[in-house]
Amino acid sequence: MRFRWPTFLGRAEKNPDPSDSPLSDLSDLDRRHLLYVLSAMAGGGALLPQSVLAQDASTLPTPKRALTGRDANGKSVFKSFDVTPKVVTIDANPGLTFYELYITEEVPQLTGIEPDPMLQGTRAFPGPGGTMFRLISYPPRRPEGWTPPPGTTFESGLRELSEKVPRMGDYFDRDAPGMHTSDTVDYGVVVRGEMTLELDDGQKVHLRQGDCVVQNGTRHRWRNPLPEPCLMAFISVGGKRAGKT
Repeated sequence: MRFRWPTFLGRAEKNPDPSDSPLSDLSDLDRRHLLYVLSAMAGGGALLPQSVLAQDASTLPTPKRALTGRDANGKSVFKSFDVTPKVVTIDANPGLTFYELYITEEVPQLTGIEPDPMLQGTRAFPGPGGTMFRLISYPPRRPEGWTPPPGTTFESGLRELSEKVPRMGDYFDRDAPGMHTSDTVDYGVVVRGEMTLELDDGQKVHLRQGDCVVQNGTRHRWRNPLPEPCLMAFISVGGKRAGKT
């Protein structure tokens, strides 16, 4: 029997035909010039098709992290300004990338001389009182007929996820691909692109660039509706689920 791959994000929704756009007859160069002018006139892109904005955004460079601290005299300094040392790519789901930015446990002491915690590795979610800051780049909507890399199964994909982001795969449902739950409050922001958030009852919210979401430990899944990547920022705060000891 041929394995039917359910991606971590679930199956994406259909997108309108881009040929219906009034920009479809322009060359790539002319389109970019027109978008630049319209973006300036619209105060940041309010008049532009969101799919076009997401496509341009997907060409931006890898995000950098500015990490601050203190020197021997107690003066604020930049300890680094570069790509985080912990970037995780998932081979089973090409395009799924975790930029692990920072993690704290309990109450930070704020000495300013703390070592970069990402040099020690990462984890799926913080424990009670801890925090996790990460960016996740979600792959584009898969075209019809897309298949995962040879030899990949849903279970092997989750195993890889747990190996590279310890225990992350354990949070995903086996009977509802993409659905997952964690004992955290998650603050999420769409940095570029678009994303659809689906909950238990099947209701969905379509998030555009700049939109935010607060996940209160609820079961959910993400679906990228566009043929371009989506970059989201998440801050997870560890909590305790009601009724658990």
